[in-house]
Amino acid sequence: MSHTMRKEENALHDNELGRVIPCNELDWSDPFTWLKLAMVDLTRAPLVTLFYGIIFTLIPMGIVYLVSLTENHLVIAPALVCFMLLGPFLAAGLYDASWEFGKGRKPSLWHSIKAIHRNSVHEWAFAVLLLVIMIFWLRIASLIHAFYPPFISNDFSELIPFLVIGSGVGALLAMFVFTISAFTQPILIERKVDLMTAVLSSINAVWSNKLVMILWAAIIFVGVLIGFLTNFIAFIVIMPLLGFATWHGYLDTITTKRKRNFM
Repeated sequence: MSHTMRKEENALHDNELGRVIPCNELDWSDPFTWLKLAMVDLTRAPLVTLFYGIIFTLIPMGIVYLVSLTENHLVIAPALVCFMLLGPFLAAGLYDASWEFGKGRKPSLWHSIKAIHRNSVHEWAFAVLLLVIMIFWLRIASLIHAFYPPFISNDFSELIPFLVIGSGVGALLAMFVFTISAFTQPILIERKVDLMTAVLSSINAVWSNKLVMILWAAIIFVGVLIGFLTNFIAFIVIMPLLGFATWHGYLDTITTKRKRNFM
């Protein structure tokens, strides 16, 4: 797939925080190509797919179960959002499997698990960053809970402020996390760069391809929604598929000085 380099159109520029890796200009069809390539990876790596798919399924199931023990079901949604915030970090092993295929090798489960240690300091720093955002979201969610009415009338009108504010804040936070994390983890896995360089490069890539990345975010949202509607069972396939696709999206979007010899 060929794209036109557009370094001169980068939304961000190198600064004191870190440098910005240039990105390519994406086409509307690219996200669907990423999914097609991801489907190939998924079928070629059944063990890796099943392992991470089960993890992505059991964690939200566990969250719902533990929250149900508190008899406060209003915190289930914020807790699940927290899980989704950590998703990019958990998907490191999936990126590694796709990378191994790209290099003509057969991925192994153990190799994918060790992927987190390839750039460990900055990858763990990224996990801490997501954790801080998760804690922030939980605090905001507890404040929004104050808008929940003590009792609900038949027309549910009292719920409107709660739903509007909760949905609005959740959407803004999701957009922010998507922007800073869309390609951060793949960058950290493949390249020996610092966290801020990876984050700034992700922000630049998303902002420089706003409409296409909105489409990609919508695809991810639909996938997550299907997972929720199936009591998370569909995550066994959907989350690995999105993980593999994200790696191919990264290869398609973030440029290199030299052509990759494994593509």
